[in-house]
Amino acid sequence: MSLGWPTRYLHKLLARASSTQAPGIMDRAHVISYKDLKALIASGKAHIVDVRSPEEVANGRIDDSVNIPVADVEEALKMDPETFKMKYIVDKPRLDDENLIFHCQMGRRGAQATETAIKLGYTKARNYAGGYKEWSEKEGK
Repeated sequence: MSLGWPTRYLHKLLARASSTQAPGIMDRAHVISYKDLKALIASGKAHIVDVRSPEEVANGRIDDSVNIPVADVEEALKMDPETFKMKYIVDKPRLDDENLIFHCQMGRRGAQATETAIKLGYTKARNYAGGYKEWSEKEGK
């Protein structure tokens, strides 16, 4: 039985996408829940990076988070510690930092930033997938 041209075309597209798409480097170990993030913040050890735009952050943010828009994350993490501190007013995270958490509004940009960090050697970086949307709902903000 011969496949019609739309079906053949669809099969070619799917085959091409599956052969060229790079696998994601994040797994469950690189995601943090609301409950675990809340506990980490309470411990005073969290390094939270909000990767939303400054305009989004102006409408609400997680306390003690630093705003580094997703497009700037790679450049920021490549900075020397002194330049990073001058620009963001916080210490630059260490490569082995277990408490480096990225978040955005709903998880997608946070995941992108986390993957960028992992590729740069921040192998324990995590994404708060619930994002500010979940945080504000649960915190009543």
